Amino acid sequence: MNWYVVYTKPKWEKKIAERLNERGIVTYCPLITKVSQWSDRKKTIAVPLFNSYIFVQIEEKNRNQVFVVPGVVRYLFWLGKPAIVRNSEIESIKHWLSEPQVFDVVVDQWKKGNKIVLESGPFASQTAVIQEVKQNHYILILESLGCVLKVNKKEL
Repeated sequence: MNWYVVYTKPKWEKKIAERLNERGIVTYCPLITKVSQWSDRKKTIAVPLFNSYIFVQIEEKNRNQVFVVPGVVRYLFWLGKPAIVRNSEIESIKHWLSEPQVFDVVVDQWKKGNKIVLESGPFASQTAVIQEVKQNHYILILESLGCVLKVNKKEL
């Protein structure tokens, strides 16, 4: 079965994932923890990694079943067809979120537009294109995952 990207109402990601799971549809809503501060307290909360998006694993013929749940807006499309996410990409996201460590990535003498293969960290073996080279960091585009990464330069 394929993984598809479902666009949801804002702030409804966790609720929709839970309701789709109750209906027997496999979902993945990647969560990160962050500390929110109010005027009187701080609280650690789990928020979706991708705002207004969840992943569903469902057969092509059953794709319309997700619209039974209130808050589902539409599928994400790419080139006129529903965007399909590979299993390896979902596993990369899960692996990245499960890593408690901070990894240093060293990129020496690279220029904008160079393609590199990351050698360590949660995105190891992923190909990236250097979008920007700054004094203290690089901006990398991970084309296979469709995301942008900011990597600090390691001090020598």
